[in-house]
Amino acid sequence: MGTETVHALRGISFDIKEGEFVTIMGSSGSGKSTMLNILGCLDQPTSGTYEIDGVRVKDLSRNELATIRNEKIGFIFQSYNLLARTSAIENVELPLLYNSKVSTEERRKRAIEALEKVGLGERLHHTPAQLSGGQQQRVAIARSLVNNPVMILADEATGNLDTRTSYEIMSLFQELNKQGITITFVTHEPDIATFSSRTIVLKDGAVMKDYKNENIQSAANELAKLPKQDD
Repeated sequence: MGTETVHALRGISFDIKEGEFVTIMGSSGSGKSTMLNILGCLDQPTSGTYEIDGVRVKDLSRNELATIRNEKIGFIFQSYNLLARTSAIENVELPLLYNSKVSTEERRKRAIEALEKVGLGERLHHTPAQLSGGQQQRVAIARSLVNNPVMILADEATGNLDTRTSYEIMSLFQELNKQGITITFVTHEPDIATFSSRTIVLKDGAVMKDYKNENIQSAANELAKLPKQDD
């Protein structure tokens, strides 16, 4: 005991192409969290290589990794990770605060455009407490878009949402993907995976399946099938 090496991931190899909508699935302990950290440049693999947008992550310094995370990856979390006393537009502006090339005026313009893209153009100055869970996740999605990243990395982004709101958020992801945005979506929910174009299934740190979804479901259609809500 105490000397056994445990590999969170083993012999994994795959490419995510520009414009793909990929779901990474697996139960607890499958290696999803480790994979997410590597894709997000938060951890380095002990062997092998990871490249994003043609850049070998292994060769980068800590500051260069921070730049990659800020400029090439848009993160979305299950718990939204919004600043509680800060307006929607200010939350969305946050990634641009670390980009000295972006002026105050440009930062505000891009934040407004991102919020309008996710349907929150009328909620610019609302704080998280004034927004529903689905609206808060839309703010988080807008924040992930504001730097025009190479890839959106979503971690259980529907995990805290009810079925209706989950379908609304997945419909938004499908619309963004149609616009050419690359999305990697980590989930443990098989029904959520049906909205993506490709599914990678992890088990015990290895890829068990990697397949194209031949029958991609429309989240908007699934949403329309739900019983009407009372006003």
